[in-house]
Amino acid sequence: MPPPPGFFQRFPMRQVGSADLDAVLAAPDRGTLDILFLWGRDCPNCDLAKHALLARPGEFTWPGVRWLHGNVYDDFELANRFGLHGIPVFLVFRQGRLRGRITSWPGAEPFRAAIDRQLAEARA
Repeated sequence: MPPPPGFFQRFPMRQVGSADLDAVLAAPDRGTLDILFLWGRDCPNCDLAKHALLARPGEFTWPGVRWLHGNVYDDFELANRFGLHGIPVFLVFRQGRLRGRITSWPGAEPFRAAIDRQLAEARA
């Protein structure tokens, strides 16, 4: 499955890299949760996730959640920092601290359920 054209324009995410990730996570405009989508070019599983996100974008946006992304093929330091052994990976941060990791694309329902649990914990 080829990547969806214009994915990052159609599902806005802020691009980050190893050089600026910590500053972005510490910024005052950070979300209640930040989801960092780590992906790579020509990665079939990454493209599968992108297609799923675009198929129902309203189901993957929550108030207070900010999406970030980084291409780990272009930024090996970012991949090494999180000890990646495969992509895609979705890292969930709260107040700049890593709170969860979703490895590979689990499907729409499990993904939403995981984020909903993180949001519930953040609001408790």
